[in-house]
Amino acid sequence: MLSEQCLKKIDRELAKYPADQRQSAVMAALAHAQVELGWLSPETMHEVADYIGMPAIAVQEVATFYNMYNLKPVGKHKITVCTNLPCALSGGERAGKRIKDALGIDWRETTADGQFTLQEGECMGACGDAPVMLVNNHRMCSFMSDEKIDALLEELNK
Repeated sequence: MLSEQCLKKIDRELAKYPADQRQSAVMAALAHAQVELGWLSPETMHEVADYIGMPAIAVQEVATFYNMYNLKPVGKHKITVCTNLPCALSGGERAGKRIKDALGIDWRETTADGQFTLQEGECMGACGDAPVMLVNNHRMCSFMSDEKIDALLEELNK
């Protein structure tokens, strides 16, 4: 399932740790697998477990604990809005509603065309920049006014 390129990236992560601590690379390995496949199926998690040499249940425990891992298919653009209390009080709820209304979906839903998935997120460590959101776990967007949200959705929709 995972390509040779992906396995080489995982090998680079594994090389950072002593041979008896290969499991330390599990988070990075899952991230590489998710970038390649878009989400982590049970089969993908099992493949990562076999490749690293750790129990499949231990890999599943990591993947289910952290919300940056997608355990089911998501849209091309996953938008995670921080709704933790500081962001909620500083516009996070408003930002979420703006996106819901614009896309016609609710939390944990994907648009019919498969372009967008909307998720609530916990603290992203940027409370002073609220409201904050992440796009595809890699791009942080801060101070998201209605205008900035509209511009972001338009940009991503191209």
